[in-house]
Parts: sequence; C-alpha cells; structure tokens
Amino acid sequence: MKEKKFEFEYEVYDDIGQLAEEDAWLLREAKSVTEQAYAPYSNFHVGAVAMLENGEVVAGTNQENASYPVGICAERVLLGSVATLHPNVAIKSIAISYNSDEIKSDHPISPCGMCRQALLEYETRLKKPIRLILGGMEGNVFIIETANQLLPFAFTKSELG
Repeated sequence: MKEKKFEFEYEVYDDIGQLAEEDAWLLREAKSVTEQAYAPYSNFHVGAVAMLENGEVVAGTNQENASYPVGICAERVLLGSVATLHPNVAIKSIAISYNSDEIKSDHPISPCGMCRQALLEYETRLKKPIRLILGGMEGNVFIIETANQLLPFAFTKSELG
C-alpha cells in the first residue's frame, strides 16, 4: 500500500482592500450582482462575475425553482452565458460572492461539487486556468489560481476514451 497526499496553496487576504485593483473591482461586482439572484426558498443569493481574456465582463446569479433540482447555481449560469455570448474566449478570473437573509456573509464560500466539475470542464475545453476570487460581503478573501485545484480525482473526457 502507498499513501499519497493532495494539497494545494491559495492566497488569503484579510479583506477586499488588500486585493489588486482589478480583483477588488471584480469582487465588488460579484457582491453587487447577488441582488439579481432569484433565491426565494434558500434566501442564499450568489453572484459570479467573470473577466474574460478579451476584456469583456459577464455575470451570473443563482436561480432557484420550487422544484429544487431545477434550480441552477450562479457559476453554471455564468459559464453558460460566457460560452453563448463569447464562444471560445477563455476566462481569466471569476469572483464569487453571496448574501443571505439567514446567515452573516463574512467569509468566502467555495463552488459546489457540480460547479467545480463545470469549471474544470471549461478550463479543460479552453486549455486555460480559471482564477477564482472568493469572498463574502465582508471578511477574508481567498484567491485560488485554478479551479482544477478544487476537484482532485476529477472525471474528465480522458475517462471516456
């Protein structure tokens, strides 16, 4: 038997004020777009905003549904919009934030498993890493250099032959 370990490094900032100007702007946009989320059931509003390599900016928000499995996360709304509006344009960075009526938005949240898989697929498809900027309405901010780091042992097209 062999034991192996998976680790990755990420940056932690005390608050948005410590970020580079473009990163801070993108995170402020993600915070702002949470207001457009449709989240009447969870009251958990998520905003995701992407800076594309061509300089365009695209946003997405979570969209809930009374039939819970029909809802879609902000990250996948965003990826679908980017792929439709700007086909074959790589994403440089995505800022993700949230606001909630139920809990304090004072720490970063990470994409769910399904969104991690979708982010990895987009990275793989365009052969470019997607940098993630994660933060709540206040508090720490995490920067992860590639979405690939969030999904060890990912299922990819190589498994399909």
